[in-house]
This record gives sequence, structure tokens and C-alpha cells, in this order.
Amino acid sequence: MLLVMIVAIPLAMTLAAMVCPWSPWLGRASGLASAGVLALGIWLSALTMTTPRWGAAHLMRADSLSAFMVVVIGSVSVLATSFTSRTMSQEIASGATTARHARHYVILMQVFITCMLIAVLSANLGVVWISIEATTIATTFLVSHRRTSGAFEASWKYVILCSVGIALAFLGTVLIYYGELHASGGHVASLNWTSLMAAAPHLDPRVTRLGFALLVVGYGTKVGLVPMHSWLPDAHSQAPAPVSALMSGVLLSVAFYALLRFRAVVQIALGPTFPRVALLMVGVASLLVATAMLIAQRDLKRMLAYSSIEHMGLMAVGAAVGSPLAIAAVLLHVLGHGITKAVLFLSAGEIYQLEGTTEIDRISGLLARRPVLGGIFGFALMSLVAFPPFSLFVSELSMARAEVDAGLSWVVAVSLACLAVVFAAVLRHGRHLLMGSRGDGESPSVLDRSAASMLVGALVVCVALGVLSWPVQSLLWHAAHQVTP
Repeated sequence: MLLVMIVAIPLAMTLAAMVCPWSPWLGRASGLASAGVLALGIWLSALTMTTPRWGAAHLMRADSLSAFMVVVIGSVSVLATSFTSRTMSQEIASGATTARHARHYVILMQVFITCMLIAVLSANLGVVWISIEATTIATTFLVSHRRTSGAFEASWKYVILCSVGIALAFLGTVLIYYGELHASGGHVASLNWTSLMAAAPHLDPRVTRLGFALLVVGYGTKVGLVPMHSWLPDAHSQAPAPVSALMSGVLLSVAFYALLRFRAVVQIALGPTFPRVALLMVGVASLLVATAMLIAQRDLKRMLAYSSIEHMGLMAVGAAVGSPLAIAAVLLHVLGHGITKAVLFLSAGEIYQLEGTTEIDRISGLLARRPVLGGIFGFALMSLVAFPPFSLFVSELSMARAEVDAGLSWVVAVSLACLAVVFAAVLRHGRHLLMGSRGDGESPSVLDRSAASMLVGALVVCVALGVLSWPVQSLLWHAAHQVTP
């Protein structure tokens, strides 16, 4: 019943938005719905510490990993949907959108959240694929919400590349199912997580190897991993700020969740070497490409998008190690990155509303001209580059330790070199954005108190996760053991 309730909340919000005309309360109700998802996710986390939970006639299943992902989705959704009323009201006032399109925006956001929740709570890995494909449909229209030529171009690139990737993931899923069917001697087989794990030792190695390779490329497209990453900077730079926050902070991680599930199956079937090599290849390549592109960025939101590719590469490298410490660190990174990136994209949306641009060269002196917004953005950048005491520092340090323990010191060396370059590049861009003086006669602007409170609260959570990991430490270890056979 609890699993159904979690999915029912955004679904009910979708239905409400379909029958009600746009008004600011609709946006505020979206934030309350996400808060309800987060609260139920925390409750689910406590329950799954002892045993997995089933629901909807065994169509839904939640273990500690699923419950953790619900918490991540809820946390980022609270931030993103709380800005819905503010963002849409500003766009309606400026003539950038209409009340009708604002209502459509709310509907699509709730469909987006519903699909992600179904993806992490489904017992069947085939339904996981369907749900992730459904997020592509919803987010395509959200990316093109502003109806500019750049937004339409970005949405087309997004839907084409992600459709190709998700088709490859479908082929990989079919091959894994074929291997399970063959292992069962033609008897009843399913893509349920529990039955697939039980059949994993008997899967055909050749079919499993090909299937996982397709899954890495296919789901890696949605994750934003090289070589199918080029949609991400365009989509994130053109989408409204709350949509970018959800896509970067949660959608990429939900697709990564599917890879973690399949990696556990393949590790049992083939041993650790093949999944490790496959994930290391795309992880290290993503790190290198993102690092190079971050140096030359001239747009604020594109800079944040390439940073997402960098962090997904770090997670792929951590998942390649596959030890409980590495997976626990990856999951902590998922949560810290999701919250941090949500704060940054939402702050970037405020900067765009005030400055009328996201070009880095045309923005300066945020600390002097907009002290609260500039301060929030500056601290969020510190979190993004894993400056202590933020949680990303702890997760990256833990991943590096796990990689050294696994004999992958060369990977640590490459990662540290990339992180040093990224730190310098982001620091240079941040200095240009934040430093400078106010113009003559210009008075400092003040960020809305409720918006500032939400963003500051999110940064405090990132610090708390870095300093006091006890609220999630037990959950992280339980979740890590679900995919480290």
C-alpha cells in the first residue's frame, strides 16, 4: 500500500492539474505533493532496512536501494516544484508563456516525477525500461517549453539521441531476458529482479556480455555518458531552471540506477572483470571529455550541464569497482550531486530572470549586486567542486579509497588530474560571475525570502551529509549490499 501511495501522489497532482486552470496555488500544490513523496520515501527507507516491501500484487518492490532513490527523487523534486509557481508566474508576467502552457508545464512535471518513481519502485526491469522511456517523452516537451528555436533544436536532439539510446537498452534487456529464458530451460521466466538474480549464475556468458554492452551504451545515453552525451548540454541549457534541476539532479541518476541493477546480475553471471572494464571505459572517457569542455564554456547552464557529465563519469568509475564501499560512496554522491545541482540550476534560473542572459562574460559582480543570490550560488559552486565539508568531498574521497583498494590507482590518478582541472575551470568562471562592483547608483537586489530559505536549507543538508553521515549511513550500506553480490 505504501508503494502505491508514493506513486499515487504525483499521479493525483497530474489529474488535478488536468482539470484545474492555472493559478499560483497549482504550483504550490506541486511542491506539497513532492514533500509528501519525500516524507513517504523516508518512511519507506526505515521499513526496508529489515526486509523488502512489495505492493500492487507484486508488481512493485522496494528494497533499501529503491527507497534511497525515492528519497533522492523526493528531495530534488521538493526544490524543483517549489519554484514552479515562481517560475511560471514570472514567465506569464513577462509574456514568455501563457497560463495554458503553464498548466501543461505542471502536468508534464508531475508525469515526469511519476515515471521516475515507477522506474525505481517497479519489480520488473522491463517496466523500468518503459518508465525511463516515458520520461523521455515528458521531458522532450518540457525542454521545448519556451518555444524558441534553440529550445526546439535542443528537444529534437534530445528525443532522437535518447530514443536511439533507449532502443539499445531495450535490445540489451531483451538479450538478458533471452538468457534467463534459456537458463530456465524454456520454463517460466521473468525480468523480475529477484528471479533474474536467482537465474544469474546460469546465464549464457556470450548473450549476457552483449546484452550488458548494449545496456551500458543505451542507459548510458540517458545518464549522459560518453559517447552518447551530446544531447545533455543543449537540453539542460534550454529547459526552464526547475526542469534542468530535475533532469540533472534526478533523471540521470534514475537511469544510472537501472545500470546498477543490471551490473549486479552481470557480475554474478560473468564475474567482476567485464562489467568493470565496460563501466571504466565510459566513466573515464566521460571524465576526460567533460573536463576538456568545462575549460572552454561560455554559458552558465552549459557549464553546469558538462559538470553533470563529469559527475556521472565519477559515478560510473565508482560503480565499476563494485565493492560495498564504492557503491555506498556512489549513492551518497547521487544524493549530494542531486541537491547541489538543483540549487545551482535554480539559482541560474534566478540569475537569468534578473540579468536576461546566462552568458558568463555578460554577468559579473553578483556578490556586490545581488548578495544573497550570489552567496548561495558561490557556496553551491564550492559544493559542486567537492570542497569540504560538503558531502561531495566525502563521497569522492570514499570512491577514491575504494578504487585504490581494488588496485585501480591509475584511475584515481586520472580522476584527480581531471578534478584539479575542473576545480580551476569552475573557479575561474565563478570568479568572473561573483566578483566585481555595483554600477553607479545601483542598489543591491534581494532574493525572495522563501526562495532563499529553500536554497540555503538545501546547502545546509549537503553540509550535514558531509559532516554527519549518520542519518543515511545505515541506509547507504543496506542499499549498497543490494547490488554487491
